[in-house]
Amino acid sequence: MARALEVVGERWTLLIMRDAFYGARRFNDFSAHLDAPRSVLSARLTALADAGLLERRPDPEHGRRQLYEVTDKGKTLWPPLYALRTWGEAYAADDREPRRMFTHADCGEPLDPTARCAECGVIPEPQDVMVIPMEAPGEGARTDPVAMGLREPHRLLDPLPGKQTTGD
Repeated sequence: MARALEVVGERWTLLIMRDAFYGARRFNDFSAHLDAPRSVLSARLTALADAGLLERRPDPEHGRRQLYEVTDKGKTLWPPLYALRTWGEAYAADDREPRRMFTHADCGEPLDPTARCAECGVIPEPQDVMVIPMEAPGEGARTDPVAMGLREPHRLLDPLPGKQTTGD
């Protein structure tokens, strides 16, 4: 466990990976949604790329900028991240209702707390999971590109619906 925590055991790292699963790709989208200091975000993205969890790719829309894509190694973090999210909703959410539901794209059934499809009995690959908003955003809801994209159902790992920022 200690070796795993050396790679992913820091708050910003887990939140970056969560947003990457949601479909965030650009530095400025991570920055706007996470409110992380730019130097911290840059260091964490570099560490995740160095650890092989994210891959930097040239942004075809912006020559000198990069996109961050979840690698096969990074995809293996989906079940533990989902389990941690489920635990947080059960024990640390102050009676707030979940904002999103996760379903198996093949059959439409919700995932259980371990990321398993109750209908099929499989743990779907992240790209086979739909994230579906459960309620309309309330007054004062975030309006950054990631928050806006999460207002539409979509598959994990797909770029978020709507326009993302054009930052580096």
